[in-house]
Amino acid sequence: AVVSTQSTGELKRGFVASSTNNDPAKETVNFEAQVIVMNHPGKIFAGYTPVLDCHTAHIACKFSEIKSKIDKRSGKVLEQSPAFLQTGDASLSILTPTKPMVVETFKEYAPLGRFAVRDMKQTVAVGVVKTVTKAKGESSGGITKRK
Repeated sequence: AVVSTQSTGELKRGFVASSTNNDPAKETVNFEAQVIVMNHPGKIFAGYTPVLDCHTAHIACKFSEIKSKIDKRSGKVLEQSPAFLQTGDASLSILTPTKPMVVETFKEYAPLGRFAVRDMKQTVAVGVVKTVTKAKGESSGGITKRK
């Protein structure tokens, strides 16, 4: 439900509605995520910029840093700062959205904390958000339009 004077016609795909008083949604600067590569034909290096499908948003996000390769089940670190990832690997990576985007940690808000990585018209990886760096400043409250 939209609890505002804004018309629902101004809401578009990817917008996130939240309470302005209780933990308002803020733009994400970058986020750390656990990413599992399921089906990528090549290698994923830092700088790779696929499209992330998170909630209803489809936004390109850059793998700014691949922090570590981890065991899928235990989460134990297998290798620090690996050069690349390939099919079957799991990692902790820093991702940076190329456009304004809202994500939250999976633990706090599960729907905003999981995503699919899509490239070449297929899902190449999936992930969950571990930590989020949000934009500084007050939340604008209401709808903000960005071109």
